[in-house]
Amino acid sequence: MRILILDRDGVINEESDGFIKSPDEWIPIPRSLEAIARANAAGYRVVVLSNQSAIARGIIDVRTLHLINQKMIQRLTEVGGRIEAIFFCPHAAVQNCLCRKPQPGLFTDLAARLHVSLKNAPAVGDRLRDLEAARAAGARPILVKTGRGQAAVVDALPGP
Repeated sequence: MRILILDRDGVINEESDGFIKSPDEWIPIPRSLEAIARANAAGYRVVVLSNQSAIARGIIDVRTLHLINQKMIQRLTEVGGRIEAIFFCPHAAVQNCLCRKPQPGLFTDLAARLHVSLKNAPAVGDRLRDLEAARAAGARPILVKTGRGQAAVVDALPGP
């Protein structure tokens, strides 16, 4: 089976400037869950890699993050899809950890734990940092225009 790597906020669910703080605030992007189910049916093992600085900021705790992710998994199950694993970075950017995207730590952890090669594995994100981390890990970065993706396209364009 092949691996498909997804960011969570802005790729699977609607982005929020104020962070996703509860399961009630987790709202799937239209057709995103069905797309995951189709990827599963096509033979992909789907894994989520997500920065979750709301934990370091004290906005949510790990238990709440797990409840939010449980809702995502439940809703995905309802449409016939499956996420094999969820990896997250709980740190704030100022902590300079190796797991926070754009660093590739979440990717290398995924490869080690699931015993998979990331060479050219599709890695879907809505921010340049998602793409940078994927590229650094040898995965194939794919930018979506949902979430913050449209702004990332503009940010990546050369200046005047």
